[in-house]
Amino acid sequence: MIRHIVLTKFKPETKEETIAALYSGLSDLTQTLTGAHNFTGGRSNSPEQIERGYKHAFVIDFDSWADLKTYADHPEHKALGAQIVENATGGIDGILVLDLEL
Repeated sequence: MIRHIVLTKFKPETKEETIAALYSGLSDLTQTLTGAHNFTGGRSNSPEQIERGYKHAFVIDFDSWADLKTYADHPEHKALGAQIVENATGGIDGILVLDLEL
């Protein structure tokens, strides 16, 4: 299994409703793809408060690297990803992506 983890520093003017809509779109996409499961996303409420500006994150589990590639290449993912980059502080520099093989 592959765990896809994305942390984002959104621009201060990005509304929570905008972020929720982006995450909802990714969740909906996850539900349509074979081998994609367990979308979880939202705003950090960590009592440690060491997010360093990465206040939002989402996680998706994939059965295989091929399933992750299918997701990454999907036009809807590319469109939603472009909106996330557009709303991230510094564009792509405001996004961290980790893929862990579990």
